[in-house]
Amino acid sequence: MRTRRHDVDEAEVYIDMTPMLDFVLNMLIFFIVTTTFVKATGVTVNVPNAQTASSEQGANIFVAITDKGEVWIDKREVDVHSVRAIIARMHAENPEGAAIIQSDSNANTGTLVKVMDQIRLAGIEKIAVAANAPN
Repeated sequence: MRTRRHDVDEAEVYIDMTPMLDFVLNMLIFFIVTTTFVKATGVTVNVPNAQTASSEQGANIFVAITDKGEVWIDKREVDVHSVRAIIARMHAENPEGAAIIQSDSNANTGTLVKVMDQIRLAGIEKIAVAANAPN
């Protein structure tokens, strides 16, 4: 005798990925919008201590001056005379930003003044000099 085999039609399992993709894209947009982009100087300097040191909010342009008088912006050494053009380009990317100069405690004051002058000529009025708060 012949037996009949009963084939059960298995229902197709379908997972809709659209809501998950929407969620991931929304999270990506959120993190891109809320991320603060900070340009690192690329060199470590020994900043001086100051009794009145305070934190600066909204600064996104960092310039470092080493004890040898080298000026560093965005992880590369630059000439003092090219600071204005570089800072103007960075300021155009974020007009609300401020500049912080990380000058070594043994750096020449003349170099610091030249860099500050170039930053002001680039259109930034909010300039701070980095210092450590005393322990």
